[in-house]
Amino acid sequence: MFRAPDSAARISRDGFHYDDGLLDRRGLRSRKVSPATFDVGGLRHMLLRLRACDEPEVAIPVFDRALEISRAGAGIVPAEVRTLVIDGNYLLLNQEPWRQLSSLFDVTVMVRESPASLESRLIRRWLSYGFSEAEARAKVSGNDRPNIDLVLTGSLQADFEIAS
Repeated sequence: MFRAPDSAARISRDGFHYDDGLLDRRGLRSRKVSPATFDVGGLRHMLLRLRACDEPEVAIPVFDRALEISRAGAGIVPAEVRTLVIDGNYLLLNQEPWRQLSSLFDVTVMVRESPASLESRLIRRWLSYGFSEAEARAKVSGNDRPNIDLVLTGSLQADFEIAS
């Protein structure tokens, strides 16, 4: 997969989604993708393993959008990989347990986009999944928009910001 010593690997926070069955039991299914619906501890431990660089490879979970499920061990990061790009909305969130991640990043970047643009993109996304216009708007206003606001107002300062 990644062989050169100075190669990079992309790791998505999405691989740490809790399973829908667990979210149902916790009453969080309607808030899926909000901060409480991720295994932050699992993400932290994986990042610590990758930083230690004392294993030949580290298996990572990958979110399968076709199945709407995280698949454990669906990706591999070999020890030779020196640069990791970790993406996700809450990686700089200034609340526990997310705040514990910030010390594990060497450089942080926040991509900023207007809330209106994000809402528009999310509505198009939900429409593409077969939601009606009303369902898509309800999903955005009931779950996505609060998440957008939380990230925009509750994140630690990134080292760099990029305007989208």
